[in-house]
Amino acid sequence: MKKIVKPAFDFLLFSNVFMSLCAVAQALVTFQLIGSKPVYTVITLLFTSTLGIYNFCILVTKPEHPELSPYVRVRWFFSHYRLMVTITIVSILSLVPLFFLIAIESRLLLIFLAVISFCYGIPLFSFGDQKFGLRNIPGLKPFLITLVWTMSTVLLPVLEAQDLHLTTISLHDTTLLIAKRFLFIGALTIPFDIRDLFEDRKLGLKTIPVLLGEKGAYLFCQVMLAGYIVLLFFFRNNGFSLDFWALTLTAILAGWLIFKSKWEKNEYYYFFYMDGVLILQYVILIVFNRLA
Repeated sequence: MKKIVKPAFDFLLFSNVFMSLCAVAQALVTFQLIGSKPVYTVITLLFTSTLGIYNFCILVTKPEHPELSPYVRVRWFFSHYRLMVTITIVSILSLVPLFFLIAIESRLLLIFLAVISFCYGIPLFSFGDQKFGLRNIPGLKPFLITLVWTMSTVLLPVLEAQDLHLTTISLHDTTLLIAKRFLFIGALTIPFDIRDLFEDRKLGLKTIPVLLGEKGAYLFCQVMLAGYIVLLFFFRNNGFSLDFWALTLTAILAGWLIFKSKWEKNEYYYFFYMDGVLILQYVILIVFNRLA
């Protein structure tokens, strides 16, 4: 049984399928919070775009000897190189018809996010003999990741739901929703940089853990989650609703997982438990609403 489950689990995590499901879950959280039915074009688009972009970024940063990498994910990914290239190509090509099924505002947003995503992964700039991308700019790496995730899982669903007249949401509420999600996702991205602290120092990446140190980065995560809970508390749509308690519980759980995450933890902890919070948030939200 283990011989079947382990390879399937590795494929789920290291092929970025699980990460793509996280993006889908976060979009479903948005639809739930704005009182809209899910728009399946958005769901499919987020799944394929996340899968394609994440795999593309790994492919273009292929190390010279991936089989000797200290990371399980890198060794697994490049040991299945042809499969990953195929999945990446299919995912990116599938975006073409999906792109023309969404509103013009959503298309402009996607183009903007795609430019950021590709510029993040590709070393487009050069300084002397050294090439670098946006991720090498001090402090920009976690900000860009959080920005792309927030805009794609909040603003894209909002734009499409309003275009299809499934809901009505004010600019004020949309802005607050974006701010809350930015803090929540931002807090979850930093532990990955803490894990890669020593590697990032070698590569010259000025991430938050490199700039603040490991303890400072952990504290920064907790401050972001505290800010998220404060926004949940002061900007409640229907008092202390079940949505409020579900989101607060998820934030507390995320804070506990971040506190427990140290750089010695294996990659399964990060790619399953830490990323899994993004899916768990939707699950808890649905369970709480079913209890109503």
